[in-house]
Amino acid sequence: MDELTRNARGPDGSAPEPLSLDGLARLPDTIAVPSYDRADLSPGIVHIGLGNFHRAHQAWYTHRLMQDGRARDWAILGAGVRPADADQRAALLAQDCLTTLIELDPDGRSAEVTGAMIDFLPVEPDNAALIARMADPEIRIVSLTVTEGGYFRTGDGGFDEDHDDIRHDAADPDRPRTAFGAMVAALARRRAAGHGPFTCQSCDNLQGNGDILRRTVTGLARLHDADLAGWIDANCTFPNAMVDCIVPATGEAERALARDFGVADRAPVTHEPFRQWVMEDRFCAGRPDWDQAGATFTDDVHAYEAMKLRLLNAGHQILANPGEVLGLATIADCMAHDAVGPLFRIVASREIAPHVAAVPGMTPAAYIKLTADRFANPQIRDTTRRVAFDGSARHPGFLLPVIRDALAADAPIAGLALVEAAWARMCAGLREDGTEIAPNDPHWSRLQATAQAARDQPAAWLAQRDIYGDLAGEPRLEEAFAPWLAMIWSDGMEAAIAHYLRTSAPPA
Repeated sequence: MDELTRNARGPDGSAPEPLSLDGLARLPDTIAVPSYDRADLSPGIVHIGLGNFHRAHQAWYTHRLMQDGRARDWAILGAGVRPADADQRAALLAQDCLTTLIELDPDGRSAEVTGAMIDFLPVEPDNAALIARMADPEIRIVSLTVTEGGYFRTGDGGFDEDHDDIRHDAADPDRPRTAFGAMVAALARRRAAGHGPFTCQSCDNLQGNGDILRRTVTGLARLHDADLAGWIDANCTFPNAMVDCIVPATGEAERALARDFGVADRAPVTHEPFRQWVMEDRFCAGRPDWDQAGATFTDDVHAYEAMKLRLLNAGHQILANPGEVLGLATIADCMAHDAVGPLFRIVASREIAPHVAAVPGMTPAAYIKLTADRFANPQIRDTTRRVAFDGSARHPGFLLPVIRDALAADAPIAGLALVEAAWARMCAGLREDGTEIAPNDPHWSRLQATAQAARDQPAAWLAQRDIYGDLAGEPRLEEAFAPWLAMIWSDGMEAAIAHYLRTSAPPA
């Protein structure tokens, strides 16, 4: 018995069953298991960035089809390009790439084991195994969850061809460091062999994520082979998509919860009882019928993604940045707070919703209510730290586009400026109780130094052109931002938020 199962007991007092194909039949009846034979599956998808979100989202939709006798030739091969992905690979291979999904509904919990993923490719510095598998014509979709900040973008949204990793991949395309370099190398092999393209599918929270992925892949290819870049651009498809499901990080509490159900899973996934996947139907080499499992295919993804990114993802930052400064552990704690919860509702309703269009069956006001209910779910231990991570990518992606629209319409931005000031205060690295905020951004050292300088010179924060782009030096934003940052430092976060809630305006 290993450390995972030692001193643990299932619901009937017995030791939990280690998750494996052979052990599925021994799991408690309360856990749903795959009805299909994994031996009948063949791969059609390589997914790069095998984290919790993918397993609770795209992999779950594919699993649901398999449960209904569909998509048996669309099994998923996991992949990663970071050294840390090797640990995830080891954990998942040890349990036959099965995952326990635990749904955390306020009215009760349920668990199921999913099996759409059938292997995890070796994680190697030169990505040789990944390139070889993607070059196989059996693979028709390569999908990614590499985070919002993982697409090598400049402050104005262009392709950052000067990044060290991009320069490396352009100079040594057969031994790439990045996922995109590996994709380009695989597509070069497919083109040379006459195998045809695959669909490149982003599953990250970026508006126009397919267009961004196209820009990154073709931009990298063009640096060393313009003809290949043209072939990729003409033949591969890059569908835009909106993805949504709140999926907390996994720790010992989540593994203990799985044991409570009677299964010893090294990497279980907890998730809320809500999923949404809206995408363009542009797949050059075929696709699973994900719409039969609840996904939506549409020609107007932009409206759906704008609603989600501007209200839910921006809403996460509205909560998490002041929440970190105040020491609130989870997003549900932020929603329950007398100041931070109302801040989300008011900023979303007054300053974001006017710049969000309705979608079929959902108005912005109804979406705000739905989102508030989801955020407030006490079963979801979604940490404030996780949600606040990588603000240097999330603010430009979620909040700054709304500020631009509001400025263009001469609409209010006081609450949005307050949120930016809360982020600047958070990046100073200390909570109001004096405890340290651990580094929480790829650019943390620079952000922390700038945040400390901005305490005396607020304009220094907005001058970060790689983040604020054309908003750097924008006088109306500076005029709204500076008083908030000064009040947060002098009177505290709660006082600043209270002032906004009373007046919806920055202090004089």
